[in-house]
Amino acid sequence: MRHPGPMTAETSQLTVLAPGTDSGARTGTEQDLRIARLRAEMAARGIRAVAVASPENIYYLTGLDHLGYFAFTLLLVPATGTPVVVTRDMERATVRAQLPWCRHVTFHDGADPAEVAAAAIAELVPQRHALAIEDESMFFPPSIRGRLRLALRRRRWLDATAMLAELRAVKSPAEIAHTRAAARVSRTAMDAGIAAARPGTPERDVAAAVRHAMFAAGGEQPGFEPLIRPLSMLDQEHVSWGDRELREGDGLFVELSGCVRRYHAPMSRTLYFGSVPDEGREAHAAAAAGFEAALAALRPGARTGEVYAAWQRAVAAGSPGTWPPRHHCGYLVGIGFPPSWVGGGEVRGIRPGGTVEIVPGMTFHLMSWVTRPAGHAFSDTVLVTAAGAELLTGTSRDLLVAV
Repeated sequence: MRHPGPMTAETSQLTVLAPGTDSGARTGTEQDLRIARLRAEMAARGIRAVAVASPENIYYLTGLDHLGYFAFTLLLVPATGTPVVVTRDMERATVRAQLPWCRHVTFHDGADPAEVAAAAIAELVPQRHALAIEDESMFFPPSIRGRLRLALRRRRWLDATAMLAELRAVKSPAEIAHTRAAARVSRTAMDAGIAAARPGTPERDVAAAVRHAMFAAGGEQPGFEPLIRPLSMLDQEHVSWGDRELREGDGLFVELSGCVRRYHAPMSRTLYFGSVPDEGREAHAAAAAGFEAALAALRPGARTGEVYAAWQRAVAAGSPGTWPPRHHCGYLVGIGFPPSWVGGGEVRGIRPGGTVEIVPGMTFHLMSWVTRPAGHAFSDTVLVTAAGAELLTGTSRDLLVAV
């Protein structure tokens, strides 16, 4: 294992893409306001710099939009001065074009990213001062994090994960506009998928119709592939379409999200072919009751645990004495990069006992997923307003039957 050492010309190159300023950014942009909010939190906690690794948080703070996040990428936001972006050297042109107001530190293939990142952090955070890192990001490999800790062991280490999540929880008017646009793409794609789903049709043809409609409507590549599978496989939650043919008497689950400017608006529907079994009708009724109850409870000032309890009671009313076993009935949604649209590795959900306060400007993927007496699910993206919950996706939630 290599350990961080001095940064050399062979392992990195430092490019200052624009003259540094004390603010570290321009003025008046969304990113400026977000960085200012982050710095206010940093000042309150005595943090000299924050190290951000997840694509969603880097995009939120800078607008860096590409697919190069598969290689280690780190954004360093100092308490004052110019933010620093650490990337693979191949991303030099992209960073120069998109982030001319940031400093750019690169590492060559075969070099140790931790060595380069440690040198950049050491310039920003003096010994015995505090550095906060996004400790729970799946894009911050433990091996790199470990070598950074060894190289910077004289700094105080804090976890920035919750702080960053809080910053992104409430959407600005511009973010809400992007989410509304994504919702229009979602509705168009769902309508196309339902129209294409007929007995004898391969699942891949439904997927093709969904993707064509999604992009033709102005959408971008979403964080997740559309999830399309028969009801017999409903419990395989992240399995998608294959070569299977749709059959009379079966059911089909379709979950998808449009994406606009990396903002997502997921939705899902369950579709039957021909006759609907009695247990399917009962499950649909339970899911519908649960969704309406959760939608009514999703109001400013409520807690996420209260919303879950409302959903749970409504679903259980159709099956006395039986509580639905679902672990959540929705989650915060917004910026997403592959491999998910949930905004990172941790799903901030509407869960039993949840204490997160519902605030206007939050957007949720609100789900009603039941397993008794049969599997049935549908969902929509919802915006919390001062008056309550507003549905952004709106394909019918009636019992859907194709012939």
